[in-house]
Amino acid sequence: MADTAITVEGAEKKYGEKKALDGLDLTVARGTVHGILGPNGAGKTTLVRVLSTLLRPDAGRIEVAGHDVVTQARAVRTRIGLLGQHAALDEELGGRQNLEMFGRLYHLGARRARVRADELLERFGLADTGRKAVGRYSGGMRRRLDLAASLITDPEVLFLDEPTTGLDPRGRAEVWSAVRSLVGGGTTVLLTTQYLEEADQLADRISVVDAGRVIAEGTADELKAALGGDRIDVVLRDAGQLGAAVALLPLDPADVRVDADRRLLSAPVTDRMTALTGVVRALHEAGIEAEDIALRRPTLDEVFLHLTGDDRRAKEPA
Repeated sequence: MADTAITVEGAEKKYGEKKALDGLDLTVARGTVHGILGPNGAGKTTLVRVLSTLLRPDAGRIEVAGHDVVTQARAVRTRIGLLGQHAALDEELGGRQNLEMFGRLYHLGARRARVRADELLERFGLADTGRKAVGRYSGGMRRRLDLAASLITDPEVLFLDEPTTGLDPRGRAEVWSAVRSLVGGGTTVLLTTQYLEEADQLADRISVVDAGRVIAEGTADELKAALGGDRIDVVLRDAGQLGAAVALLPLDPADVRVDADRRLLSAPVTDRMTALTGVVRALHEAGIEAEDIALRRPTLDEVFLHLTGDDRRAKEPA
């Protein structure tokens, strides 16, 4: 379909007896950022490798930019870019030299490679660092240059496999800004990430993958709403009173999450104001002092932990 950049139907891939992809289905609209979330071993990187023709699927219909990844692999490769978890740059060369080298590897020709390098350095705010050795770049600058290198051929679809792993908050923000500018120019981005905030910030739609299948999909707001509406957070002044607070609050103890290190109780609520009033009254009557009480939407972290069954936070205080 003209408005679809990626179509995956029933994708399967096994490594020995282990199924990395187990009938996975996925549709990604053109000109959007689609986030892929999942625990380690869920199949995220295998999916990217299959979509980028680096790995042949065992079964399923898989198309990228209108071409089959098995029977039309060469056509797919001319329409995609790939940024893996680790930079693929020569640290001894300058930024411009790296981009020119990638351009020549893609058979652009010397003049076109120089022009494209200058375009991309300007686009990613690196024009004044083009002659500087990459080994002297900051982490964020290196990833922006790596992202620029993946765009040498101006791909229709770009795969970003955990692109900000190891970066500090400033470096992540730099890469996020670069990704937003790409999508604004019409590029389709498939993003796998271990940072829930990253998917929340960037993705138009999110697919949660576990055991090789998509187990939930929607916008960040849709996924949060599916968890059950609002939550109430209560931070106590004394962590030793967490157990007593769980027992007396007008909330279902089975739904209350306890974080002893942060002196925090958190639970879903259906009636915001009734729950807030009841909690304040119960704490006051029991003489338990709260440092903070807040109503909020669920976070994407909570959605992820709920869907994947990977919630390691203790239900009871230590």
